[in-house]
Amino acid sequence: MAERSAWDRIQIVHGKDRPTIHDYIPQLFDDFFELHGDRSFGDDGAILGGVALFHDRPVTVVGMVKGHTFEENKRANFAMPSPEGYRKALRLIRQAEKFHRPVICLVDTQGANPSVGAEERGQGEAIAHNIMELFRIQTPIVSVIMGEGGSGGALALGVCDELAMLENAVYSVISPRGFASILWKDAAREQEAAELLKMTAPDLVRFGVADYIIPEPEGGAQSDPQAMAAALNDYLRQAIERLAGLSNEVLLERRYHKFRQIGLFSE
Repeated sequence: MAERSAWDRIQIVHGKDRPTIHDYIPQLFDDFFELHGDRSFGDDGAILGGVALFHDRPVTVVGMVKGHTFEENKRANFAMPSPEGYRKALRLIRQAEKFHRPVICLVDTQGANPSVGAEERGQGEAIAHNIMELFRIQTPIVSVIMGEGGSGGALALGVCDELAMLENAVYSVISPRGFASILWKDAAREQEAAELLKMTAPDLVRFGVADYIIPEPEGGAQSDPQAMAAALNDYLRQAIERLAGLSNEVLLERRYHKFRQIGLFSE
C-alpha cells in the first residue's frame, strides 16, 4: 500500500469520479431489490437499502448514497442522512435478522444531516437508537468505510462484527475543518488537523477500531473501479464466511467486546 498523508487520502476520497454505492451494487450483487421508507415519515434518498444475492447467499445491503454530479448529490442530500434514513436502515436490518440474512453496510458520509428539520424529527435519537439496536441484532453485520466516515452519522451503520476500510478511506469523530475551527478557531489549519486526528485506515487498524484494510488501485478506487469492486468482493465473501458459522451468542459477545476494547483509559 502506498504511503500517503491523511490530507492526500482525503483528496482522493473527495474525487468526483470515486465509485459510489450505485457503482458497486451491480458489480457485487445479483437481483438487488431496493426497499423504501421508514414506515413513519418518508423515504430518505441519502440511504439506499435492499435485498440481494451475494455468491448465491441472500444478504441485506444498506449504505449512504453519493453522486458523481451536483444534481445526483443534491437528490441524496450529499450523503447526509436524516432520521428517516437511519430508521429505514434499522427497519431493513431488523428484517435481515428475522430471516438471518447477513447485513452489509457500505458507509460513506461526512456526517448526518445537521438541518433544523432533521433535529426536529429526532436526529440524535435516531442515531443513538441505531447504535444501541445494532449491538443486539442477531445476524452477522459487516461494515465497510468506502470513503468518508464522519462522526455519529457513520457510526449509526458502523456497529458491526467486522469493520473494514478502503485503503484511502478516513473515519473520524469530526472533520479536519471542524477540528481546526473548534480547537484553533482557524479553519484554514484543516490540513494540519487531518494529520493529528489519526483518521486513516492504517491508524485505525493500529488502534483496533478497524479490522481490515482493503487495498485500492494505484491512484485510488476511481482509477480502476472494476479492480476495486473485485477486491471488495473478495473481502466481503471471506468476512461473511468467517461470521456465518458463529452462533448468535458468540456473535453478540464478540461484537460487545470489540467495541469495549476501543480506546485508552486511566483512573
